[in-house]
Parts: sequence; structure tokens; C-alpha cells
Amino acid sequence: MRRPFLDTSEFFDIDAGDEIHVGNRVFRVTGYEHERRFGSEDPKFWVKRVIETSTNERKIIKLAFFEKFETILGGIRILCFRDPDKESRALELTRGNPFFMQGVTLRDSKNNNLRVLDIVRGTNLHVYLDNLLMDHQTYFYTLFPGILSRLITSFEALKLLHDQGIRHGDVRNDHLIIQGETGNYVWIDFDYDFVTPENPFSLDLFGLGNILLYTAGKGFLELNMILQDEERYGNLKHRLSADDFSVMYKSRFMNLKKFFPYIPEILNNTLLHFTRGAELTYEHIDEIIDDLHQVTIH
Repeated sequence: MRRPFLDTSEFFDIDAGDEIHVGNRVFRVTGYEHERRFGSEDPKFWVKRVIETSTNERKIIKLAFFEKFETILGGIRILCFRDPDKESRALELTRGNPFFMQGVTLRDSKNNNLRVLDIVRGTNLHVYLDNLLMDHQTYFYTLFPGILSRLITSFEALKLLHDQGIRHGDVRNDHLIIQGETGNYVWIDFDYDFVTPENPFSLDLFGLGNILLYTAGKGFLELNMILQDEERYGNLKHRLSADDFSVMYKSRFMNLKKFFPYIPEILNNTLLHFTRGAELTYEHIDEIIDDLHQVTIH
């Protein structure tokens, strides 16, 4: 039996087969999305997979959901929270931009924020790299130059948000979708926000650093991997310094040139801005973009 929902406040109650009625539009729910990270799938009950009944088109609807938590960056506690209205502002600002997910905001009978999103068809950057079967040096000289070029374009797109005082809020390699039809790297999921008075964009910038690290290293190098696999990492464990590791993820190795000597100095120096040993950190996305434009791989 199809149950019509005009009020989506209790999103846990809305299940497959139900209908969401907003204005003169009707969406039939077919399921919900999952957060797919590190081999696990956590249900996102507020993110519904739907079909619009008038067009038979598949969409994603993000219902209003609020949560707060704290993270720590360099010993400083940072408040993070979901803000549906911020995501709506980002959607409006980036309407028609091919490097951002597209959608519209509707309001239900209780004025709850519903973001109706077009599905970005493709593979996220994390999965794409994880599925590549080649050694790092071959990857770095054949595929990485094209990946870096597209990353720079996606970073420049994100600058459009920053220039308007809007943060992405959850910059991760699985929030960049390699669109199958165009090859564009498309940003998704802007509903998180955070408060960092000293640098209002700090978490976004560190997220970009992690994406750059993941792509330059063809995956992350963690301390336990280096310590336990001497056959692969050789004497690297004897050359490690605390300054080689991320200020945000304490066991994540970022001084890649120590292990991959062919990595260009300017690229490695860009990564070092995000380490515990950094004398300088990035304050604006423009600085990262400018440094990456200087990277040449040959």
C-alpha cells in the first residue's frame, strides 16, 4: 500500500513504496542511500532514492536531517554540523555548473527542506583509484597527469563556493564523482558545515590535501603498513619522522618523495603543507591551485 507523505519530518517512517508529495510533484520511494566507506555501508535513511511519477525519472531526495559532532585539527576542536539550507544555497549558486551535482530545493507541508537531486552517474574517485591494477610508477607517469589536470579543474570549481563564503563541508575523494558521460570530476554532498574562526575554510583545504595525497600516492600509506611490510617499503620505516605525517590523520604518511623519489618537488611540497612539520599552511584555495599549476610530470 502506497502511503502519501506531505510532511517528511519523520523520515525513518518513509519506506520503499511510499510517496512523497511536494507541491504538485509526487515522488515514489524505491529505497535509501548508503554511506560507502572503507568496505562498510552505513544506511542514510534521510537520503531517499525515488522516481518522479510524472516523468518516471530517477532522482535522489535529501530530507532535512540535523546532527552535530566535533573533530580535532592540530589539537583544536572543530564543531561540524549538517545544514540543509547551506546545501540549498550551494545548489543555487552552482546551477548549470558541470562540476557540481544539480538539484532544486522544495518545501513540504511543514516547511522542511527537501533537496531533489539529479543522479550523477559515474564512479567516485576513491573506487576508481582502488580498482587500478598497476604499479605506482606506471600509474604516476601515465594516468596521474590527466587526473591532476581534472583535479585542478575541480579545485577551481570549488573556489566558486569559497569566493561566496560557502564551504563544501565534507571534501573527500568519494565525494568527487568521475562522470561517465563527460569525464568531469563532479562534487556531491554539500550539506555539512563547520565553524573554524581562525580559518573559515580549513577543513575544506585539508580535504583537498587528502584528495591530492590519495591520487598522488595511488592510495594512502599508513604507518602500520610501512612498519609491517618491509618487503614493499624497504628501509622507509628507519627514515620516518613525525613531521612526515598528516596533522589531521596522525598515522597517514604524506612526505611521499621519501618513498617515491620521482615525485616532483613542488607536488611534494604542496603535500607537506598538511603535515605536522609544516612551517606554512594554506589559508586559501587559490594558493593550492597556484602551486599545482606549477607541477610538471615528465
